Amino acid sequence: MKTSVVVLICCLVLSVSCVLAQSPASSPALPYTPSLDVTAMDRAVDPCVDFYQYSCGGWQKRNPIPPDQTSWGVYGKLYQDNLNFLRGILEQAASANGKKDAVTAEIGDFYAACMDESTIEKRGIAAIKPQLDEIARLKSTRDMAPLVGALQLTYGRSIIFANGSTQDPDDSESQIAELDQGGLGLPDRDYYTKDDDKSKADRARYLQHVQKVFELLGDSPEVAKKNAATVMNIETALAKASLTRVERRDPYKLKNKMTVADLEKIAPNFGWQAYYRQLQYPHFAIMNVTAPAFFKEVNGQLASTPLGDWKTYLRFHVANPAADYLSSAFVQENFDFYRKYLRGAKEMQPRWKRCVQYTDRNLGEALGQAYVRQVFSPELKKSTLDMVRGIEDAMELRIRALDWMSPETKEQAMNKLRGIRNKIGYPDKWRDYSSINIARGDFFGDIQRSSAFETHRDINKIGKPLDRTEWGMSPPTVNAYYNPQMNDVNFPAGVLQPPLYDAKMDDAPNYGNTGGTIGHELTHGFDDEGSQFDAKGNLKDWWTKEDKDKFQERTKCVQDQYATYVVVDDIHINSALTLGEDVADLGGEILGYIAWQSATKGKTLKPADGLSPEQRFFIGFAQWDCSNTRPEDLRVRAKTDPHSPSKYRINGVVVNMPEFQQAFSCKTGQPMAPANRCKVW
Repeated sequence: MKTSVVVLICCLVLSVSCVLAQSPASSPALPYTPSLDVTAMDRAVDPCVDFYQYSCGGWQKRNPIPPDQTSWGVYGKLYQDNLNFLRGILEQAASANGKKDAVTAEIGDFYAACMDESTIEKRGIAAIKPQLDEIARLKSTRDMAPLVGALQLTYGRSIIFANGSTQDPDDSESQIAELDQGGLGLPDRDYYTKDDDKSKADRARYLQHVQKVFELLGDSPEVAKKNAATVMNIETALAKASLTRVERRDPYKLKNKMTVADLEKIAPNFGWQAYYRQLQYPHFAIMNVTAPAFFKEVNGQLASTPLGDWKTYLRFHVANPAADYLSSAFVQENFDFYRKYLRGAKEMQPRWKRCVQYTDRNLGEALGQAYVRQVFSPELKKSTLDMVRGIEDAMELRIRALDWMSPETKEQAMNKLRGIRNKIGYPDKWRDYSSINIARGDFFGDIQRSSAFETHRDINKIGKPLDRTEWGMSPPTVNAYYNPQMNDVNFPAGVLQPPLYDAKMDDAPNYGNTGGTIGHELTHGFDDEGSQFDAKGNLKDWWTKEDKDKFQERTKCVQDQYATYVVVDDIHINSALTLGEDVADLGGEILGYIAWQSATKGKTLKPADGLSPEQRFFIGFAQWDCSNTRPEDLRVRAKTDPHSPSKYRINGVVVNMPEFQQAFSCKTGQPMAPANRCKVW
């Protein structure tokens, strides 16, 4: 994923009635920033030495990280501008004035409940007391199965393990049940398994956090400390049995189809039949278990860990994910550990920001309806589709011109390219949340009921044909993605705004920025992971062995290149984890450049601001990721983020493009113009 244009309109022609007849005068406008900002540059830097600093040095100096943020970049700033815009929509929806349709009422009531801090504070721990009482009443580990299912329904689907539905890896048109590893309170299994001093310090601080949560639940400090150690012991066992993030990039390692009877042989100590009855799963014959070794460990822990310890674990995994929605003491403790300690934030985000995010997270397509009517015109959708098709044409040219790929594999690649679906702006049909009871005086209940709605919605897909119109992001999201099993690219309206896509700007920076993003997502279909899925999204090898070997040789060049880059201190990029994104960054920008040349063929391109059109293309590319990041956040990302740090997402690409060297007249051997380059697509 990389993570774009705002036109105020009355209503789009959609299948549902309009939420707002016009953009209200009271709503804030999205601020305008050009897609190429010369004041963001630092022209004192030689672009052939450090292109990222040349393009973004001025931006970095003028944009220190706000105290409530762990990093601050062009995407982050646009995201915050978007939150402020959504705030205007929600505050109007939450007001008592005027008649409201059902969609406006539900997002307004949800937001109002979230903003009602006094009611939340008065309710305190009572919000989660029913579930804590159920845990206390457990009589044996065999009784855990239905309780775990009930807790997963409303407290997050990753208590002990994760559940849900997935596309059948062998038949992408069908949806089957799935189980996955989970159950951890730290961001990644490596936090539990590594023995370096920082990892030990993180675990010690996490123990303090867990102890504090138990104290907030009413335990004495002595008991809370003992309970924290219990939680850590269980989580460490689960972590050691978990696949690493690099291992999880291999889809064949995640493909383990079996029956419930097979699962019961792996983990007979868990009552699977009772678990699935509790969650009201439809009947199914086949499921996928992504990490069988993990469930063998769960089975062993159920046999060896006392029931009292499991009760302690469950109490924490009810309170910890619920903390943000409870009274201020829980909210503060959650912030102090996860955002302040782990990621370096100095201050908590104001309440309204958090409430906007919770509304988007839980009722995203309801909020999205109001959003797109105000910011996303049919003209914008058409222009984006035109750019996408231009990028696809560039990919076709690129595939046909490859000198290392055989005609047989090229034909399969072309089939996959032709099969890609393009989703722009918003879904063709909106999700219906009307069955959720949204109550103004019950914020935590709203969270529970919306979570249960989403869990059931996902589970009920099992056994049904795939809905290829479904989106994995809400329309206001400032991001984009490619789904290899869907074989589609998705660009929400939130990412199609200035400065990422700028209708007022010339083509060069737009193709460098959004064109490169489109190319990035398209290339994901052909990166080291996406290339293992065919045109229909099935996990299927469509390569000749010789071509696959040549492809892996070329991606190994990229992996070796990025492994030399330092994230922070002495921590290098885990280039086995970032490989897919690094390959997509490079392939995407090459496609953006080819498409830009095609779109402007026959036109007279003139310099502007002392920059040639080619230079403007590359600066537009670099400025999508101008950013500052706290060192604490960099350390977390080094373990968990499949994307390289901003500097290397830019410099790591341009060093492999001779077009960049020509644009800036760099001499071979300078840092941005090495003698040897990586070339994949």
